[in-house]
Amino acid sequence: MSDDSFHLTPSDVRAQEFQRVFRGYDPVQVDEFKNRVSEELERLVRERGKLDERLTNFQEQLRAFRERERAMNEALLAAQQLRVAAQEQAEKEAESILREARADALRLVGTAQEEERQVRERHEILQRQFAAYLANFRALLERQLGEVEGLQTHAQLTHQVQTELLLKRHA
Repeated sequence: MSDDSFHLTPSDVRAQEFQRVFRGYDPVQVDEFKNRVSEELERLVRERGKLDERLTNFQEQLRAFRERERAMNEALLAAQQLRVAAQEQAEKEAESILREARADALRLVGTAQEEERQVRERHEILQRQFAAYLANFRALLERQLGEVEGLQTHAQLTHQVQTELLLKRHA
């Protein structure tokens, strides 16, 4: 008989009656054996109940572990996706910052070049003004020297004329 079709309980063993026959088994020994078999069967049923309970607990733990594993895998996947998204965002921000920095640098270079051009123009104007000032000052000095020389010449002529007049007067 297969295990599934024949279910024997300890009470089945205790309640089992046998026909009495002439020259049969000793009823005391049969009853004693029935008691031992029923006790063993009770022990096995209790043990199976405990094992079934442990199996149920283990199955529940396994289900909980699988659920945790699934949740951890989902969390890991979400974290990886978040990391990728954060990295992409950081790269976009870095590119944006670089573009802005390049634009600022070009603007600063353009401003500096314009300021340099203006300084050069002012420098050239100032150099021309200084050269004109020097030329005018030199011309003024030359005129003044000319007048000083004219005055010296006039003073010498006046001195000579006075000397000649004095000489003529004394002569």
